[in-house]
Amino acid sequence: MKSVGVFKKDWASELRTRYAINALAMFILVTISVILFSVGQETLSGELTGGLLWVVIFFSAMSGLSRGFVSEEERGTTLTLHLIAKPSTIFTGKFLFNLLLVFIMNIVIFFLFLAFFDSFVIENGLIITLAFLFGNIGIAVSSTIIAAIISKANTKGTLYPVLSFPILLPLILILIELTNFAIVGTTLDEAFVDIAILIIYDIIMITASYMLFDFIWND
Repeated sequence: MKSVGVFKKDWASELRTRYAINALAMFILVTISVILFSVGQETLSGELTGGLLWVVIFFSAMSGLSRGFVSEEERGTTLTLHLIAKPSTIFTGKFLFNLLLVFIMNIVIFFLFLAFFDSFVIENGLIITLAFLFGNIGIAVSSTIIAAIISKANTKGTLYPVLSFPILLPLILILIELTNFAIVGTTLDEAFVDIAILIIYDIIMITASYMLFDFIWND
């Protein structure tokens, strides 16, 4: 599949340059260090720690996922991609690449929170697993379509967080709520509505992204 070829190309390029990986690693380490120094000897509540988890994830995504299409414009490879693959194929490859980065990033952040914050204790593993799975998909697909949009703009650096905030804010709020449910031990039945909203968000974003990408890519 050509989409897998696009994914492999991006992954090989990332392994050479390590732009996104280095940006994500530095941001995660600095942010968690700042939180730890700021908190000091104070004990954070589990709910507050769960909120901080997704705040760190949101801003980490802003720092490392914005160059998916900008790098193609800078290297002059956009025309080549136009010639060899359909827009849906390009988007799928970029989405898979961002999805891999998001999962790696969020797994690292999650385990760092488990290690450094005593109040971050998960009582319902199924809820946090579902939130983690569908939340990562939502972040990856939203970041991919936003990166495609800003690649056509002149002010690429400032536009990404401006567009990302209103699109990702509902997702982050749902994920914070589900994480709090997992921390306090809420049952799956009680969290069903929030999980359904999360899945619906992913479906809407994936559908809208594929519909819009043809217009964005061929602009």
